[in-house]
Amino acid sequence: MAVQTADTAAPAAPAAGSPSLLGHAFKDALITGLIALGLFGPLIGFQTIVIDGALGLAYRPSLLAIMVGIIFVGRLLLNLTLWSPNRRPAARTGPSVFDRLGTAIGPGVKPALLAFAVAFPFLSTFLMGGLNESRYLIDLGILILTYVMLGWGLNIVVGLAGLLDLGYVAFYAVGAYTYALLATSAPINDFFAGLFGATFWANWAFWICLPMAGIFAGVWGMILGFPVLRLRGDYLAIVTLAFGEIIRLVLINWVDFTNGGAGIASIPRATFFGIPFNAEPNGFAALFGLPFNPMHRIVFLYFVILALALLTAFVTVRLRRLPVGRAWEALREDEIACRSLGINTTTTKLSAFATGAMFGGFAGCFFAVRAGFVSPESFTFDVSAMILAIVVLGGMGSQIGVAVSAAVMMGGMEMLRNLGFLKQFFGNDFDPSLYRMLIFGFAMVAIMVWKPRGLVSTRDPTIFLKERKAVSGDLVKEGHG
Repeated sequence: MAVQTADTAAPAAPAAGSPSLLGHAFKDALITGLIALGLFGPLIGFQTIVIDGALGLAYRPSLLAIMVGIIFVGRLLLNLTLWSPNRRPAARTGPSVFDRLGTAIGPGVKPALLAFAVAFPFLSTFLMGGLNESRYLIDLGILILTYVMLGWGLNIVVGLAGLLDLGYVAFYAVGAYTYALLATSAPINDFFAGLFGATFWANWAFWICLPMAGIFAGVWGMILGFPVLRLRGDYLAIVTLAFGEIIRLVLINWVDFTNGGAGIASIPRATFFGIPFNAEPNGFAALFGLPFNPMHRIVFLYFVILALALLTAFVTVRLRRLPVGRAWEALREDEIACRSLGINTTTTKLSAFATGAMFGGFAGCFFAVRAGFVSPESFTFDVSAMILAIVVLGGMGSQIGVAVSAAVMMGGMEMLRNLGFLKQFFGNDFDPSLYRMLIFGFAMVAIMVWKPRGLVSTRDPTIFLKERKAVSGDLVKEGHG
């Protein structure tokens, strides 16, 4: 065996405070700052203003210098700490202290979150001093729960089955347009008017169309699944992305059927199982002896989307324990081994696409009845990217992680609109709402640097021997658990 001499010995890493390490860190931070200057120069350095009725440009050097300085200092600190060649990352093969803590308090956190979700409208009313004053918070809760439901639906495809889907917004659109087209159809309205009365279809359209929207979206999920049975990874992502764009372009160009870019308006509102939310004697308020308030409908919609989200979570948990759920997880870990065990990967993939698409259709139907208007502009790729980011950041395969991620991402983005105190640092002309996506992007990068496997990196095993133990994401393929 050869003996390593002093001449061939590996060079020692530079000390933490050595000039070479500091020089390298400073040089790298300087290069990064120059790149940031080139990128932020036209985006942040210039602002369009109106001068004497004409459009002009104003230069903002101080704001640009602050942004570039933040990038420079952050890169320098990372080079001297986390990315230092002298830093030896601790090797960990099991759950961390936080993972064990999360597993220990998990059984109590879930009921607490559920109780908070149920009591949220009442807490909002109490804190804001009235039902009308709580409109913004309840609307925000509806938005968060909608994305929680969409995240749980996509989690079936991505988190459990391991199939990367970038076109999930297509099923969201199918559900929304299913309800919009059926609810505003004059022949259907006339048919039910002749049988049950003139107001029957307007009062019951949502409840009748809700399951139909899920079924139609599930069928489209199977239609997408057939062409991609042999695709995996990046190729699957490209095809699903194309599918989402195809659906959007069809909605724009098939004007005779979808009304094109003008969208569909005057969609009937949801009722309390046939009882409308109006001020008439047969309305919801009069029936229960309450003073009429339009907020009754908003609160009811909140509980509708909460029920739909809980239905999604319940079905997902139950399916995961069934043979089809274990087949999804086996497909995610290793498709070749899955085939060798005799599992039909064709039906497994199709069932995952159809189930995830069905819940996307339910959410789309709710979106249509909540907004009262649908158009192709509501179903762009940005929505798919946001839902996928929720699943990845929350922890693929984790129900509670997806819920927390949706609350943080959607609620956090709305809260970033209310950063008026930043004007004290950047001036009165600073509009924080214009930079919320930039701050949001930095936050996502930070999460993926420190928690690359998601906010919840451990999973409860579907089946276990003698004792249930949390499985670390480090021990399984891609950290899915």
